[in-house]
Amino acid sequence: MQRLLRLLFVLLVARPVTLFVLGLNIRNRERLPVRGPAIVAANHNSHLDTLVLLSLFPLREIHRVRPAAAADYFLSKPWLAWFSRNFIGIVPVTRSGASRHHDPLNECHETLARGDVLIIFPEGTRGEPETMQKLKSGIAHLAMRCPEATIVPVFMHGLGRAMPKGECLLVPFFCDVFVGEPMRWNGDRRGFMERLESQFKFLQSRLPPANRLYEGATNAPESES
Repeated sequence: MQRLLRLLFVLLVARPVTLFVLGLNIRNRERLPVRGPAIVAANHNSHLDTLVLLSLFPLREIHRVRPAAAADYFLSKPWLAWFSRNFIGIVPVTRSGASRHHDPLNECHETLARGDVLIIFPEGTRGEPETMQKLKSGIAHLAMRCPEATIVPVFMHGLGRAMPKGECLLVPFFCDVFVGEPMRWNGDRRGFMERLESQFKFLQSRLPPANRLYEGATNAPESES
């Protein structure tokens, strides 16, 4: 039943919103993993981010794609928790941090161990519209625990304007989605985070200069799909 509910959510909600309300320009979509273990790491400006990402995967594989989400928000009410788990398929993450008795990323580890695709937002929370925050190291812990996982960075632009944090009204807005080169755990947390950060900078550099979130991003050419 849960598999059917997730399929209906993407088919009747996520895809219509992204196809008919938003305009999407997607680059290198073929880099997205359809089987895991894999991590799709994306920047986070809007509740629309998850809808857009889910809409990019083949419907036959959508039951394998699990977005990580804040437990304190999505599990705060019984009806919201039921909807989030059954329709969206979230993997709840406790944002209060780890302890000796609790790993906030435990369900994320289990998701990867099952061979699914985990969507995460390394910034940890939604930021100001079209402004990227410093990446948190949780993704490095996931990659270290599952070194065979493929990590694919995705940079999205425009969704923070279409539905910014604190707003519930969707404004039609043309949005860009750039899928980066797949990477893997390299055995060094600092080096891994620096490489991921540079990937986001590179993808952002594909935007017109006035829209860039990072200053000094490289302008090296990228092959187009």
